[in-house]
Amino acid sequence: MCIGGPALIYYVTPTEEELFLRYNPDLQRRSLERRKEKQEDFDGFVTRLKEYSKSDKPIWTAWEEDVERRRKEATQQELDRRKTEAAEADARKLEMQNSLR
Repeated sequence: MCIGGPALIYYVTPTEEELFLRYNPDLQRRSLERRKEKQEDFDGFVTRLKEYSKSDKPIWTAWEEDVERRRKEATQQELDRRKTEAAEADARKLEMQNSLR
């Protein structure tokens, strides 16, 4: 019989289910709502790590390159969106000018 140490820690530490039941009802509801989102985020993270590990480069280098690539893509999408909005605004302005004549 062990008195203290790992056995005591194991006995005293509550399980995830016990912790969840101690939450107030509002926290339980929010936790259940976000559970799927958190699981999808984690799955995506693990998938990206697996892709990075297939590279011959260190994982952190592959991660940095991927972050930079995503940043460039987001910037390009933002520029494209702004160009589209500007073109639409010009078209509306031209249409308003033509309707006034």
